[in-house]
Amino acid sequence: MENPKVVALYNEFHAKGLEIIGVSLDDNAEQWKKAIAKDKLMWIHVSNLKGWKDPIAELYEIEQIPSTFLLDSSGNIVARDLTGEALRSKIQSMLNVQ
Repeated sequence: MENPKVVALYNEFHAKGLEIIGVSLDDNAEQWKKAIAKDKLMWIHVSNLKGWKDPIAELYEIEQIPSTFLLDSSGNIVARDLTGEALRSKIQSMLNVQ
């Protein structure tokens, strides 16, 4: 349900510096790739295809899907699990755009 909103944010802010990396907790490569195509997710995607046992999910204590992490230009996490207008507002602030 969140993907169309994230696609809209990507389309609006990518040229201004927004990058997205999708980390999937899928365990089926075919279904994962179909979902990317269906939802028209144009950014970089990675997955270890280990579901909830993914080492990235364990490292960052992912307990829900979707989970979002906003990183600054130095790679520091500055916000987590924002959605909707809160996510859009934080992205605008970080990119210094209106």
